[in-house]
Amino acid sequence: MRVPQVTETQKRKRRVTEAAKRKRQGRKSTAPAHRPRKGSDGPYKAFKIVSFYDADKTHQHVMGTSGNHEAAGRLLRQIGRQMEIATAKTAYSVSDGAPWILKQLQIQLPMLKENILDFYHFKEHLIKTGQELFGEGTAAATAWKDKMVTVGLEQGALVLLDRLGDCLDKTTEAQKQQALNAVRDYIAKRVAMTDYPAFVQQGYDIGSGPTESVCGGLTKRLKESGMRWDKDNAESGMALASVYYSNQGEAYWKSMQKAA
Repeated sequence: MRVPQVTETQKRKRRVTEAAKRKRQGRKSTAPAHRPRKGSDGPYKAFKIVSFYDADKTHQHVMGTSGNHEAAGRLLRQIGRQMEIATAKTAYSVSDGAPWILKQLQIQLPMLKENILDFYHFKEHLIKTGQELFGEGTAAATAWKDKMVTVGLEQGALVLLDRLGDCLDKTTEAQKQQALNAVRDYIAKRVAMTDYPAFVQQGYDIGSGPTESVCGGLTKRLKESGMRWDKDNAESGMALASVYYSNQGEAYWKSMQKAA
């Protein structure tokens, strides 16, 4: 099961891509001055995606909601019950580590054996810290990041926190100390979620790749250029897309025919 969120880096990349596309098409790079039509303000853009799948990725059930954290939590419980997750031999989550996600997982799916921090998000924080310490795009920043990522992956978060403490002791610049303290605080709050050596040894996924791969497709119809959706219809569109990406299209349409 995965509960990913779009990172700021991914959002910036999408904005750059869209700006380049507008330029090629000769369109203005800024939003029109007139008032957008109802539904275009984009509450749907904050859809939260939930994905359940088995170990070999042959079966997947995905769903999205534009509701708040509690709505996402209810979705977790609902699908978890449908999947009979309580009877699974092994069940765990991989998420971006947001506090609200972890809280909902603990409340709604307390049977999960582990709640894992997606390794990409873990690494992204170390990349940012390396850039703040040594400068963006420098060989020193890359080398530092690679070293710390390896420590975290092979020795775990507690050892990594010790290494970051050593770096902090050797740093005198206030801005760099702030960067190190920030990443240490981030990891310290997620020690149980970053025991990567143990997770890998048990054969757990430590990345949310399967879910990330469907996120773009799941929301594509809602977010394409020029699309305007009100919230209710956006929810309906997402529900149909979820049926498709859960490979339940044939069963769904057969049930609709019977109902008719």
